[in-house]
Amino acid sequence: MRERKKQRTRDALLRVALELFTTKGYEETTVDEITEAVDVSQRTFFRYFANKQEAAFAVQEMVEARFVQAVRDRPAHEDPMTALRGAVLGAWQAMGQSIEEVVPVELHMRTYQMIESTPSLLAVHLRRSIETEDVVARVIAEREGLDLDTDPRPRVAVAAFSGVMRVTGRLWGAGQDASVESIRDLTETYLDHLGPALAADWHAPQSHTGAEESPNPRGASAH
Repeated sequence: MRERKKQRTRDALLRVALELFTTKGYEETTVDEITEAVDVSQRTFFRYFANKQEAAFAVQEMVEARFVQAVRDRPAHEDPMTALRGAVLGAWQAMGQSIEEVVPVELHMRTYQMIESTPSLLAVHLRRSIETEDVVARVIAEREGLDLDTDPRPRVAVAAFSGVMRVTGRLWGAGQDASVESIRDLTETYLDHLGPALAADWHAPQSHTGAEESPNPRGASAH
């Protein structure tokens, strides 16, 4: 019961913090305002969050951790791009459910928009993205039996994939549909265009490519 009470308190603080950040502004919101809304002390807030920034990225951190684990859990026979694609598409529903257990997905979307429009948070977001890319590149290198320090392909593949994720995230955040299904569909559509976008001749006829036409097929891997 004690643990459940702690979790409820943390969730309440997080939800109020994100609501205030997205309605009043991140810089304009104080810890006092958050704690007053939940009727707890500042000491209680800092028991769960080191600072406002940690609260702002709490849900995003959970999403990133779920994605990294999903990549690790993909079948060993999948090539890197197929594994990345399957991880993000397959994990979205589970991640959506996890987000809903803490805050509404709609609030998470507004938080994403707030982060994108707040210079101090955007800088942190970009740094976190780079760190996540490095972790995922290492996972891919391990899956492929490659040395990340001497073979650039895992980093290149993850960088291309992450670029698509950033584009779809911005488009989703700017849209009106905050559902998990909408970002999953948008992500799938843009991933379908990753292969053609990397093709040498953009004037050649395009086919609707999917995971089976990955730009880094297993057969091209150096083992």
